[in-house]
Amino acid sequence: MVPSLERGISISSSSPHLVESTTSESQTQDSLGGSPVECSRPMTSRLISRRQDRQQQSDTEMMKDRFTKLLLGEDMSGGGKGVSSALALSNAITNLAASIFGEQTKLQPMAPDRRARWKKEIDWLLSVTDHIVEFVPSQQMSKDGVCTEIMVTKQRCDLLMNIPALRKLDAMLIDTLDNFRGHNEFWYVSRDSEEGKQARNDRTKDKWWLPPVIVPPNGLSESARRMLHFQKDSVSQVQKAAMAINAQVLSEMAIPDSYIESLPKNGRASLGDSLYKSITEEWFDPEQFLSTLDLSTEHKVLDVKNRIEASIVIWKRKLHLKDNKSSWGSAVSLEKRELFEERAETIMLLLKQKFPGLPQSSLDISKIQYNKDVGHAVLESYSRILESLGYTEMSRIEDVLYADSLARKQCTAEETSDGGKLALETDSESARSLNYSGEESVKLDIQYSSKTLLDFIGWSDNSTKGQSEKLPKSPKLTPKKFSYLEKLENLNGFRSPKDRH
Repeated sequence: MVPSLERGISISSSSPHLVESTTSESQTQDSLGGSPVECSRPMTSRLISRRQDRQQQSDTEMMKDRFTKLLLGEDMSGGGKGVSSALALSNAITNLAASIFGEQTKLQPMAPDRRARWKKEIDWLLSVTDHIVEFVPSQQMSKDGVCTEIMVTKQRCDLLMNIPALRKLDAMLIDTLDNFRGHNEFWYVSRDSEEGKQARNDRTKDKWWLPPVIVPPNGLSESARRMLHFQKDSVSQVQKAAMAINAQVLSEMAIPDSYIESLPKNGRASLGDSLYKSITEEWFDPEQFLSTLDLSTEHKVLDVKNRIEASIVIWKRKLHLKDNKSSWGSAVSLEKRELFEERAETIMLLLKQKFPGLPQSSLDISKIQYNKDVGHAVLESYSRILESLGYTEMSRIEDVLYADSLARKQCTAEETSDGGKLALETDSESARSLNYSGEESVKLDIQYSSKTLLDFIGWSDNSTKGQSEKLPKSPKLTPKKFSYLEKLENLNGFRSPKDRH
């Protein structure tokens, strides 16, 4: 018969005598029939399982709370004043990224808790796309061997292609931060410290919230510099891919009627006389066009972007309207209007490359606000935050490279000044100690005076002339249609962001 346990005293029903009092540990140990180590193993496993159950329950409650807010459209009162499901999901992804990556001010790995939270909660929000499906034809074989054509569900094509790609880009950006684990050739200091005040430069003077970066007096080593350039190129490619997906999704979103109603009736009124004249000239160079504009502030760049985007919408709308008698009709030929549209899109690409951290335009904000497609909302917000994260990482890398260039310039200047003094002393000593003959000095003069810079480099006059004659001419722009990625490749990929202030 199983003994009963009460207050540490064991009473056996088969014997009227009381058994000697024992501790709970000894009773548990005797009941398990093993050593204390064997006894602790199942107890530890039970504690771990209970902890996991509590964690799973808390995660479940948190997930319920998040999706409740999404279903209510961020209106907890239930009065029907909330936003659409697509906009609520887009805002949720944007706010999650801001809370996770907003504190990433240094080139260092993410904290484990923030990294785990990001992976867990972004998986929750992306799980919605698993249920956005479309019907595709398929075949089913019956037991009798008869093949029947049926319709089955499959995840929507754009989500099936872009969600795994964005997840891969996400992992690459986080791995880039992990690659800076244990670096010791640059470090960060407080902005208010003495080192921080001395480390301020033209690049970081407006970034008051970022800690200044410090490099050794001689600059970074060659291996560290190569590693930084390699990471910068990798992040550049990731950002370019995220930007291409974001632009593709935004182009597929419908233009709201409220935005169209706010537009003027022709492109000249949207652009202004000076911009319209520059774009519609016979010979057009987008780089020269941007060089003539005042892009000194972010507000001015955004204003130019809004004007050009509005003109593109107007020209596209006129191309698709067959009734020339309507208010959107125009006397300009379709070929010229298509050429103007191509030029305006080229300018938009250059603006996005030169100013990757530029805020969204009026058209983009209007599309996101009135969008009803949940799949487009997820793709747009996810690609947008990855593009922003890539820009942040690239900016941090360029801060380190800029500090390295300043340190190397200062070191080179000091070596040059010290070397000049040392050279003068050496020449005076050698002149006193050595006595060259006249013939030897003449030979040395002839030997070194006959060589020019071209001889040291290895170029001859003939080769230089041949190269100068074969310089390629600048290609002319043609109204050929390209995809977004092809346009980026034709424009030499992604350029490094410049200081706009």
